[in-house]
Parts: sequence; C-alpha cells; structure tokens
Amino acid sequence: MIVSAKDLRFKISMLFDVLSKKESIIITYRGKPKAKLIPYTEKDDKGDRGGNDQLFAIWSDMDNDVDTHIRELREGRKFDL
Repeated sequence: MIVSAKDLRFKISMLFDVLSKKESIIITYRGKPKAKLIPYTEKDDKGDRGGNDQLFAIWSDMDNDVDTHIRELREGRKFDL
C-alpha cells in the first residue's frame, strides 16, 4: 500500500489495521517514496545479537575490547617536545 505523509498523520489507525494484515506500507512525501513500514514479527527481534548477523564478533581478532579502543581514540594526540 502506498500512502502520503498526510495520510500517515491523519489516518494512523487505518494504517495499523493494514499492518496487522501483514501488508507493508510505503510512505511518500511530495510524490516520492521516503520510507517503508513493515509489520513487526517476533522472529525479527534478535535480542541476543547472535545468529546470522554479519557484524557479530567483529572484535574477535582485536587485542582489546571496544570500550578500551574508544577511550584510546578519545585521548587525543600526544606530542613530544
């Protein structure tokens, strides 16, 4: 279903009915597609961050953890004078 941004503002309950029927909605702004609403399903929610996530364990080959790396980046430059 394709709806305008105005429909999103004024007919939100109708759009929730469409989503409950497992149909996606494309939102247009000034005639151009800008966003897509898709129905929520429980199997889409990956709270454990595992599985087929391509970025899972990206730091596995690093010597330090992410927090330590970010702290090192924020320290700034050290100049020897």
